Order: sequence, then structure tokens, then C-alpha cells
Amino acid sequence: MPKNYIRKYLSDDNLDTIVKKIYEAESKTSGEIRLSIRTKRGYREKDLTPRELAVAEFFNLGMNETRDKTGVLFYILFDEHRYEIIADAGINSRISDEEWKTLTSHITEYFKKEKYLEGILFVIEKIGSKLTEEFPVKSGDINELPNEVSIS
Repeated sequence: MPKNYIRKYLSDDNLDTIVKKIYEAESKTSGEIRLSIRTKRGYREKDLTPRELAVAEFFNLGMNETRDKTGVLFYILFDEHRYEIIADAGINSRISDEEWKTLTSHITEYFKKEKYLEGILFVIEKIGSKLTEEFPVKSGDINELPNEVSIS
């Protein structure tokens, strides 16, 4: 899909910066981070919650297939000003709901000010730090999932 419709929020250079930040964060952990961006939902998705859409995307991107169940998806639905963080079982067993709520409250502040790039980079950095703490990089670790931003 073309990226033109998200230029209202992020430039191509911004997307490159995000990919680099994901690579940097993942270099210190066995965890996997993905960012999925949508501007709006499809007609057949109108009855689904943003959380349900994010969970579906989590599985669509194969994030549930990481070796240690350490995939984290940051899902943004720009036109609705909604976002979700979906983490696999390995991560959720070590990170409390309160920690996720604290992180999302920070995201809200960035997005209210339309500082989308800064907010996304903040989220990736915080998720990366937590993954590094709980799931440090292992010998023989490989990058299990692409770092590219998923845009649909």
C-alpha cells in the first residue's frame, strides 16, 4: 500500500527514523517490536474495537510466533486517535498492567500535541528498555521479525 495517506502524520524520513529506533532497541534484547499504522478502519471492521483490531494485526504479523513469546505490537489508528499496545504471553507475565497504563498515558500527551514521531520513538524506547531488562539479548539471537513499519 502506498504511504502517501499517512504523510499527514509522518514523513518518509520519520518512518526511516522509526525503523532505526526499532533496530536499536532490538539489538539489546531477544524481544521483537513492531509498529503498525492505519489511518482508518475498513467498513467490515466498524463493529470491532481498536483492541480487537490490534490483536488481529498482532496475529497477522506473526508476532505470536517468536521463540520466547516476546513480541510487542504498537498499533495506531490515526483517524480515531486510538492506539493499543499488544504484548505476547512471555512479556505480559513480567510486565504489569499498571506499567502499560503508565506508558499509554505518556503516549496520549505526545499525540495531543501532534508530536507523533516523538511519541512513537518514546514508546519504542520504553518498550525496548523493558524488554532489555526482562529479556536481554541471548547468544545466537536472531531478528525474528522485520523492523519495517506496517502500514495498511
